[in-house]
Amino acid sequence: MTPAAPSKLALLGATGSIGQQTLEVVRALAARGHQIRLITLAAGRRVEELARLAGEFSPQLVAVAGPREAEAIKPLLPPGIELVWGEAGLQQAAAHPEVELVVNAVVGALGLRATLAALQAGKVVALANKESLVVGGELVLAAQTKPHQLLPLDSEHAALAQLLAGIKPGELVRAWITASGGPFFHLPSHQLAKVTPQQALAHPTWKMGPRITVDSATLVNKAFEVIEAHHLFGLPWEKIGVLVHPQAIVHAIAELVDGSQLAQLATPDMRLPIQAALTHPARLPGPARPLSLAGKRLEFAELPRDSWPGFWTVLEAGREGGTAPAVANAADEVLVEAFLAGKISFTDIPAGLAEVLARHNPISSPTLEELWEADHWAREQARRFVQVRQRA
Repeated sequence: MTPAAPSKLALLGATGSIGQQTLEVVRALAARGHQIRLITLAAGRRVEELARLAGEFSPQLVAVAGPREAEAIKPLLPPGIELVWGEAGLQQAAAHPEVELVVNAVVGALGLRATLAALQAGKVVALANKESLVVGGELVLAAQTKPHQLLPLDSEHAALAQLLAGIKPGELVRAWITASGGPFFHLPSHQLAKVTPQQALAHPTWKMGPRITVDSATLVNKAFEVIEAHHLFGLPWEKIGVLVHPQAIVHAIAELVDGSQLAQLATPDMRLPIQAALTHPARLPGPARPLSLAGKRLEFAELPRDSWPGFWTVLEAGREGGTAPAVANAADEVLVEAFLAGKISFTDIPAGLAEVLARHNPISSPTLEELWEADHWAREQARRFVQVRQRA
């Protein structure tokens, strides 16, 4: 008999892209008789939107970024809802005693502490916050209190999880995750320095937040996803490959010892991996449009070694481990913000990543405090890089 999916949910990052799509899935499931109760809701500064969601879903607890946001949302909340704020409030929302499943869709390294708090409290975590594994993968794995506590929300990792569930140890030759290639994959490299933030934000397939959209254009995001796959599935680096697949229909491939390959195909819709996590291990009808393969063309290409330097730089940081991935993540966040603000060029993003990582002396097996120190150091180094480029 298939066990019932967790029905008591904490949604962290409720007003962001993944949070909103999670709520779409919750509503669609409820319309089909599969009720998921929202116990806690957390968001940063969009207090009016969060208050509206609190009115719709009647959570027991709401968490916001800080005391200013708490003051703003307090008169907007229905009576009886507990209000908390700050980092401690986010962790409280994640570890609430009645919560069974935590969807961590927080953007940034702040999500790591929430993931750790949820895991240590015995919750199942559906993870969209990539920084949890990129920055603190070893700490996250060590914080698990029971098997199968992590469910991936990325489309590629959710696909890979489904494929690997049916494969025995020793049968896998290589796991492949796909990349759409973003808007510039076929653009000559000498033209990349001239692309604008508006062009970088025009992703041809996925609708995402600004940072991850730019990271998809530089392919830095795909390197982060390789790091995530390494931690999620315990795969050695040489067993994880990346294929550029512009149609974004095949999300992952398992290459097997007998020469065959298994693939997971679906429409490029984040609501599919979200629902897979919310109803795990059951499969239920949902809001995503079914895939029709008739007339579809599927293309694949490997990433050339001599192009897309951001991908290779971040991948090497992942292989190095320790504090290096945290430095890559923090520097990338600053560099992407600077690019979107028009302070540096698109090609300055990988150049800045390489420069900051070249200056870093990684610490192996870092503590949480050492990770934060590396994060702060990397942000300062990236800001200095931006200042130098602005003066040039």
